Amino acid sequence: MVSLEFYTPEHLSAITYTLDEKQSQFTALAEEALQRIEERDDHDAFPVTIFEDGNPVGFFVLDFGQDKLELTDNKNSVLVRSLSVNPEMQGKGIGKTAMMKVDDFIRNHFKDCHEIVLAVNQKNESAYHIYLKAGYSYEGKTRIGRSGPQYLMYKKL
Repeated sequence: MVSLEFYTPEHLSAITYTLDEKQSQFTALAEEALQRIEERDDHDAFPVTIFEDGNPVGFFVLDFGQDKLELTDNKNSVLVRSLSVNPEMQGKGIGKTAMMKVDDFIRNHFKDCHEIVLAVNQKNESAYHIYLKAGYSYEGKTRIGRSGPQYLMYKKL
């Protein structure tokens, strides 16, 4: 069963994995995202660990900072970034289930948040389809990201 918890340092060894060359161009690893949060002393970013049957298997960040305003005008939104699942656990629906469960996680911990936003690289077709299946909408908006054009996706809470 997939569950979500705020990241704690005890999770790090289990979520320290390597992504293949294709995946690594689309997302930051947990270590990279955590380092960026620490360097910036970023109090608007909340790292989250994805668990499968009680074991840490993935990671993402809920970012309430100003970057989200590049995707939406909604100040009461959150940007999902740096999502990854351990390659050994991929293909089991963990990422999709995590993105479906993030709604309740946000409602429980961030009551003022009314929208989830994210950007997914247009070449990352598997992630794009996972987000669609998890209820995210693509309304035709794009932007250029570090690895090319990205679809901007939204989910109202």
